[in-house]
Amino acid sequence: MMKAKELFAARIAERESNPRTLVLSPVHRFAHASYAPLLVVIAITVLAILSLTPVAGAQGLPRPSGAERLGEKQWRAVAPGQIEPVSGEIKMSAPSAGRVADVLVSANDQVFAGELLVRLDEADARARLAKAQAQFAMQKRTRNDETVSGKASQRRKAEDAAADAENAVFQAQSDLDAAAAAKRRGSGAQAGVDEARAKLARLQDQRTHQQTELRRIEAQQGMPLPTQGEGQFNVARAELSAARAGLEKMRIRAPTAGGVLQVSAKVGEIVGLTSAQPLLLFGNLSTLRVRAEVDELDFSEVHVGDAVLVRASAFPDREFPGKVSFIAPILGAPHITPGAARDANVVEVFAELPDPEPLVVGMKVDVYVIGQSQSEPTH
Repeated sequence: MMKAKELFAARIAERESNPRTLVLSPVHRFAHASYAPLLVVIAITVLAILSLTPVAGAQGLPRPSGAERLGEKQWRAVAPGQIEPVSGEIKMSAPSAGRVADVLVSANDQVFAGELLVRLDEADARARLAKAQAQFAMQKRTRNDETVSGKASQRRKAEDAAADAENAVFQAQSDLDAAAAAKRRGSGAQAGVDEARAKLARLQDQRTHQQTELRRIEAQQGMPLPTQGEGQFNVARAELSAARAGLEKMRIRAPTAGGVLQVSAKVGEIVGLTSAQPLLLFGNLSTLRVRAEVDELDFSEVHVGDAVLVRASAFPDREFPGKVSFIAPILGAPHITPGAARDANVVEVFAELPDPEPLVVGMKVDVYVIGQSQSEPTH
């Protein structure tokens, strides 16, 4: 009994000598013992989450360290990509201001090189052309009233042949435009378009030959200077060519054979060089490619000729093989991934896809650059 009293007195003396000593009551000790397991569980959960969170690259995708595996295949870099035509998406805009008079194609239409897609109002351009044609005819008659011989006569014949060839090409182009438009309306046949195209190509070759012949004759030694009538005729011929070029600016044509991806032009709309939206999007759909944005830290992992695998969320069970065909020589900001860090630098890498079906233009994909397998020898 005395020992208990002495122990109690000793504890009282210790607490009085050290007022900061914390003595917990039985209730406090029970509370601390109850929360301790919960705190341990929370700490373990936080550490697990942090260990599973990947270190993101500039565009939110984990970058590989060394060769990672995609199924049984290795990949050395992964990047977001987008499917596009092999020509890229070509934005077709009006070369001059004007009002849209006719839209001759629709989305998904296949067109040939040089086919007329959109026509602007040609009233003013046709008026200038008619004036130039009248001036040309008048100056030709005036020139013909002057008699020439020898080399000057040769030059005159070559000038007339070149002018006739130019006029024939202009007329053949108009005939081809009419044939193509008739086919799209359903009132013409493909045979008519093919014939018109063949005729135009033949006349273009003849024009090139006549222009070459005219330059050869003009370069001859001892060629006399043009007479006043010949000089005025040459000016009228140049003005006629300029008027035809002005009319051609009212016509938007396909730069190559391909497909119409999107049409934004509307009849009656006023367009110009500063229009925010192109008249239409065009692309060569003979084959597709993928444009990937590779993080600059992975630049050394990608080379022309490397094999790639493309995966699309729309087709999770399929892989589309391809090969790197071009690597841009400059870095830039990412555009494919929404919300990507704008201060990040990426390099555009293009890979051709030999069998892209059923991928479509504009589809977002993931691009894996394949490395050597473990069984392959290193060089």
